[in-house]
Amino acid sequence: MPGNLLRLRSRSTKPVIRILIKPQQHVPQSARRWLVSGRVQGVGFRSFVEQEAQAIGVTGWVRNLDDGRVEAYAVGSPDQLNLLAARLSQGPPHSEVRGLEQLESEMQQLSSFHMK
Repeated sequence: MPGNLLRLRSRSTKPVIRILIKPQQHVPQSARRWLVSGRVQGVGFRSFVEQEAQAIGVTGWVRNLDDGRVEAYAVGSPDQLNLLAARLSQGPPHSEVRGLEQLESEMQQLSSFHMK
């Protein structure tokens, strides 16, 4: 089995904790853009997206559009982007997501996730 086994020793009679540390592997990054429609402005949606994206570990941005939708852009692994898409479709408690359009997008070099 690949990886290193880290053993934490205990002086008590409690069992020893064993943690398997897997070596870092390069995961391909991709970029996606979402257009979210419904009751998504004035309900803390952008702040929600910023917090979720930072917790997931993607970079990108989120902004309100003049037509009442919210646009989000993120760069991350496919798994991270799928997780963010799932969170976007749920939204924060006072929002009502009625539509989520997902588009592949060109990669932007960003160092964090922020609101525009």
